[in-house]
Amino acid sequence: MELRHLRYFVAVAEEENVSRAASKLHVSQPGVSRQIHDLEDEIGFSLFERNGKSVRLTPAGRIFFGEARDILQRTADAVKKASRARAPQAEINVGYAPSHTVDILPRALGAFRNSFPGVCVTLHDLSAEEMLPLLLQKQLDIALTLAPHKLPRELGMKELERDETCVAVRATHRLATSEFVSLMQMAFEPVAALTHKDFPLYHKHLEKLFATIGRKPRISSEHDSVTSMMAAVAAGNEFAFLPSSLSGKAGRHLKFLKLRPALAPWWTVALWRKEAETEAVKAFIAAALAKPIKSGRPPARIMDPMLEKLIARSNGSL
Repeated sequence: MELRHLRYFVAVAEEENVSRAASKLHVSQPGVSRQIHDLEDEIGFSLFERNGKSVRLTPAGRIFFGEARDILQRTADAVKKASRARAPQAEINVGYAPSHTVDILPRALGAFRNSFPGVCVTLHDLSAEEMLPLLLQKQLDIALTLAPHKLPRELGMKELERDETCVAVRATHRLATSEFVSLMQMAFEPVAALTHKDFPLYHKHLEKLFATIGRKPRISSEHDSVTSMMAAVAAGNEFAFLPSSLSGKAGRHLKFLKLRPALAPWWTVALWRKEAETEAVKAFIAAALAKPIKSGRPPARIMDPMLEKLIARSNGSL
């Protein structure tokens, strides 16, 4: 049995006439009749009841018709998807969470542009809650974000980085000289958090975290970005839970303390739609996975310029 047998059969079933089906297929009538007979011989039962020039499906033929039509449609869809994957992509839309991709995104962009100089990368600064629906709605090609609690089956996922969860405090905070702190110690301290409206999952995570020690988080301020949250911590007496990868951007104003017992790490991943895994998408994810070459010298602690401005605005004496 070959696909042409199914195409001829579906055409005859739809037209209920061999002659009209032959005209629709642009082949001779005897050729169509022969293919139908060959198909019936192959499967071992009759598909049509023949009455003069008209033909009608048998009960078995009606079942076979539905399945054959589905097979042809799936085959056509497979060809379209494969063709899209081969076609050069002029642009890819990448969503990213700034706080989790400070090291990943620059190296991914650099390596990708060297390999695909003709492809435009459009970046979208988004929260984890915003990225997943936009990815499923085909408005994003890739999302660089925290691993979702439940991965939709339409999406592929690759781990990019795991960061230790740290406590960030002002350099002059009473706990800043400590190398390690416990969650119980921090339960008595005011915490800077992301806004509840925009980051509801973040707040649920905070509540579950403190519930493990029978406490509730003492949220003293809310912020629309990690940058502004870090600025608030550097200018006051609050603390914030942040990934260790941000310690290199904190400069002299913040101190990152390790938690003991350690909390679950920040798991940064790349997400993409499996049906749209083009060469450009695969190349960008491979670039994000590539690890930087270490120079042997410790990285300089460079303050993020925006963070520097926010801190200066909050407290000119820093």
